[in-house]
Amino acid sequence: MQRTMMPFNVDWLFCSSDDPSFSAAECSESSFKPVSLPHSNVELPYHSFDNREYQFVAWYRKHFTLPPELRGQRLFLDFDGVMMAAEVYVNGRKVASHKGGYVPFSADITEKAIYGADNVVAVQVDSRERPDIPPCGGVVDYLTFGGIYREVRLRAVNPFFIQDVYARPRDVLHEAKRLKVSVTLANLSALGQQGSVTVDLVDSQGQVVAQSTPLDVAVAAGAVTGADVRMGNLAPIALWDLDAPNLYTVRVTLWQGQSPTDTHCTRVGFREAVFTPEGPFMLNGQAITLRGLDRHQTYPYVGGAMPARGQRRDAEILKGELGLNIVRTSHYPQSPHFLDRCDEIGLLVLEEIPGWQHIGDADWKEVSYNDLRQMIIRDRNHPSIVLWGVRINESADDHDFYSETNRLAHALDPSRQTGGIRNLVHSELLEDVYTYNDFTHSGGQATIRDPQEITGLAASVPYLITEFNGHMYPTKSNDQEERMVEHALRHLRVQNAIAGHEQIAGGIGWCAFDYNTHDTFGSGDRICYHGVSDIFRFPKFAAYLYESQIDPAVRPVLRIASRWKLGDRSGGGVEPLLIFSNCDYIQLYVGEHSVGTFVPDRKNYPHIPHAPFICTGRGLIGGKAWGDLRAVGLLGGKAVIEQRMAADGIPQELMLWADDSELIADGADLTRVAFAVTDRYGNPLPYVSIPVSLRVSGAGTLVGENPFCLIGGVGALYLRAGREPGVARVSAEAPRLPGQTVEIQIKGG
Repeated sequence: MQRTMMPFNVDWLFCSSDDPSFSAAECSESSFKPVSLPHSNVELPYHSFDNREYQFVAWYRKHFTLPPELRGQRLFLDFDGVMMAAEVYVNGRKVASHKGGYVPFSADITEKAIYGADNVVAVQVDSRERPDIPPCGGVVDYLTFGGIYREVRLRAVNPFFIQDVYARPRDVLHEAKRLKVSVTLANLSALGQQGSVTVDLVDSQGQVVAQSTPLDVAVAAGAVTGADVRMGNLAPIALWDLDAPNLYTVRVTLWQGQSPTDTHCTRVGFREAVFTPEGPFMLNGQAITLRGLDRHQTYPYVGGAMPARGQRRDAEILKGELGLNIVRTSHYPQSPHFLDRCDEIGLLVLEEIPGWQHIGDADWKEVSYNDLRQMIIRDRNHPSIVLWGVRINESADDHDFYSETNRLAHALDPSRQTGGIRNLVHSELLEDVYTYNDFTHSGGQATIRDPQEITGLAASVPYLITEFNGHMYPTKSNDQEERMVEHALRHLRVQNAIAGHEQIAGGIGWCAFDYNTHDTFGSGDRICYHGVSDIFRFPKFAAYLYESQIDPAVRPVLRIASRWKLGDRSGGGVEPLLIFSNCDYIQLYVGEHSVGTFVPDRKNYPHIPHAPFICTGRGLIGGKAWGDLRAVGLLGGKAVIEQRMAADGIPQELMLWADDSELIADGADLTRVAFAVTDRYGNPLPYVSIPVSLRVSGAGTLVGENPFCLIGGVGALYLRAGREPGVARVSAEAPRLPGQTVEIQIKGG
């Protein structure tokens, strides 16, 4: 019998108390409530809460029976992420312990589970910020929300099985490509085992494009052994790149005699990614200027417990809506679903180990080594990942510690370069790439510093800016227009300077989305307003800059960075009017009057692909009646896009929409339900803060603050699917405006 992978996410019980009367074996479950995974140990407001609310020890329990056909197999519970530490018991006996919330671990339950009877798995989850576990021990500028916040699976395999597969494409720029597949085999039986291993390379259409010859293997009882399968003359193979992220499945089969006894599949992409000392980042031999943002996995209300749908959507926002080509997973390994989607859509990733400035003692470092080890083993087949971050973010130099993390990374994955996120000048470079957080720009002329001034090295080395802006100019979505505009201009100035510096591979700005934090950071309400989008993923003006860099062949972009109100700016007026667009030129109209044609400001922003339009000096409203604004973008002489803004600012419509029209009836799947009060052209009115009340009927429940007072004219809750199929109808009401309703289908899994 081959391996069986069973989702293990429904029918859990949860108790937010560590009552001394509880035991892993026997306890009253009257105080437990049913939950599905992923699960946050407490649902919180989107801001203004005490982070100690999620810092407690809790219990999860699940009853299960084992299918009789699994007899004779080894049984594992695979946990994708439990925050912060876990003790796992089966039928009252401990089977695993784990420290750290960001990497997976497994519990072998074979000897403790029984057939033909009820089994109970009990997990004691310690979600306190423990100083013995990274990232804790010092101050941390983000929150480590608690619970079993990622998925769990039951894995059943034969005692002789495939433990891991590392697939490494080689010679990808040659016509005849190669593939090295390192297979780790485990034999948990009492006898030595023999067999053979084969590898199939399968394209996206399910066609086998290459097969290996069988490789004979022998593994002693209780041992783990590696075997390398090499495949050559692989042609034709389509490369993985940003515009055509071609993926292949590597299917590894373990045979004993003529029978397949285990199969393990992983996806790969054939690509070459190199940071060069000359400056450019090279993808498949082509120089690419990296333009990205940092991402926290923080979501309103549910913390980090976002199922696959929301994780994947974040990647789509970053690539499809913001036009980025790289994201940094600050400051920890993030959801496999997020990384899978990055693979699928062609979004590069810098992934790093958990931490924030603090380095702990020897035991703390051992946990960090394990974080690094498990991160790389879990993620080294993702073609989107091009750099490992092997330092604790912004920490001091530590020669021995970082020599070991760098050594480990290269040993586990020789195919990728390493970096280490630092804010130090002349920091010891043990890694391959000098990755630096450059917060030089604070509104003046200086934007970035010269790489060799930062490194202090005589020779050029690969160099990447991994943070800028952020805390230098926090901006809320309902801030006054001038601040919103300046926030966007600061991102523009730095990205323009980076694009014009030949020795810098690119820039990753701080950050994509606002995020929850401790009271020592942010605005006192447990939010850092550093994002180009808010915590609900609604864009600020700064997001328009990034979106405007999208190739116009993909889609035209035109975003007016203004409220279009005469009295919102200091001194009044609307000039200079800032518009972000990838069009050739823009025509503006106020009311019925044309105020002229404008071209991109390439004089001041010569390096970024699509300079902004600074519309001023033409009497934008001078002498003409104030009226609605109309901006028309032209490409190749043809009007391709336009945006209108009402002059009166009067609420005209309550808009309501859901990001997804269908959910899965598993008790955990959810989608954002968003709402806005807009002018007659659909633009949110940022200073309308009226309450919006939502209600749901049918197969779902609402998650979030209800009623919700609009922020920047917008707001959002989540709709969580129930366990039964059906239709969920969400209705929204706001004072003085017609109500709205949206329907979401809840389908059986």
